[in-house]
Amino acid sequence: MNNIRQKLNSLGLQIPSILLPQLNDLQKWPVIACDQFTQDRGYWEKVKSAAAGSPSTLNLIFPEVFLEDEDASQRIANIHLTMKRYLQEGIFSEPKQGFIYIERDTPFQKKRRGLIAAIDLEQYEWEPEARPLIRSTEGTVAQRLPPRMDIRRGAPLELPHVLLLVDDDAGALLPALGERVKNAAPVYKTPLMLDSGSVSGWLIDAEDDLSFITEKFEELHRRSTSRYAGADDKPFLFAVGDGNHSLAAAKGIWEEYKANHSANGLPEHPCRYALVEIENLYDPAIQFEPIHRIVFGMGFDEAMSLLSGLPDFISRRAKDPEELIRFCALPCAGNRFGLASAGSYALIETSFAGIAAAAIQPLLDGLCKPGPDAAAKSGETVSIDYIHGEEVFDELCSEYNTIGFRTRGIDKSELFELIGKYGMEGEE
Repeated sequence: MNNIRQKLNSLGLQIPSILLPQLNDLQKWPVIACDQFTQDRGYWEKVKSAAAGSPSTLNLIFPEVFLEDEDASQRIANIHLTMKRYLQEGIFSEPKQGFIYIERDTPFQKKRRGLIAAIDLEQYEWEPEARPLIRSTEGTVAQRLPPRMDIRRGAPLELPHVLLLVDDDAGALLPALGERVKNAAPVYKTPLMLDSGSVSGWLIDAEDDLSFITEKFEELHRRSTSRYAGADDKPFLFAVGDGNHSLAAAKGIWEEYKANHSANGLPEHPCRYALVEIENLYDPAIQFEPIHRIVFGMGFDEAMSLLSGLPDFISRRAKDPEELIRFCALPCAGNRFGLASAGSYALIETSFAGIAAAAIQPLLDGLCKPGPDAAAKSGETVSIDYIHGEEVFDELCSEYNTIGFRTRGIDKSELFELIGKYGMEGEE
């Protein structure tokens, strides 16, 4: 086992200690990730009603729709108190040392596979110029980290929604792993609330299964190194698919701890590690969609002026949202964006190559800081949200003084190549 652990460590992986609830009815326990439905308080009120009267992870997370509320500090204190109470009241069974293989059915797709594991935060960085083993795929807004760090700081439990993607186009790891472990009964199996589907999980702690996982990750690392090392020859194995700000917050807490405890070398502490779910980029059940940006407190002309600083900027007006969708779907050497606000639409082209978000995220980040941008001068309060769905995007950017930045989607096969070649900063 020591040899297996050493090999996993070299890949940035750790075998985690898992706490599972021992409840007769699990349906009220799991809830959707905290960064979903960020413009829909009504959804979270439905979750509150559905979970009422039972232990639930709803009481252990901070839905981001409420982050700006006046009671944020009290809510965080209540989260920590509830974590401690659940531990004291025997809500959880004894810790299980191992990975968890999971299968999830949703209303959209069936049998989405994943592997719950821990990663070494020493192998992860979110800064645009970083080239670590575990890489960010979207810009991280530093202003969004403090409340997440406040939640994590001193918390006795970790409830992640971080998804890491691995490039396994042959499907060598997760399908085969599922066949190996499903001879045993799952350690949990439950429908999900509000007609969200179902989830099942199998504990992986047998040495031969752990050895199998290790070998497959080593193979994927060798292949990823040969394909995607990039100009600097620094290989990577994982790309953050979701929960980037949660992972960046975990990194921030670890850096805090190191700063106070590293006098005698690199310390060992649980906060050095973060729990994640690893998924195959090529899993047919993964819907691969761009993340659009919504900026509140900004007008159409200000947005056009902001984007005009992009290299080789070209713009023209469009007549409707459908034209924006068609335009952003076209291949291009650089990047394309669609701009929408209260019935006005524009098509933007730039020679900036790489992940689309990397072109505009630094510009948008500046809007949240005091500075000489148009929105700040006008006294408007500027805020940014991140949207997946088309209907929500169209609804939000139909409002006055609200801008929707529609980003170009990419094919799954492009993601690791772009991250390996450009990282997050792109190339002008």
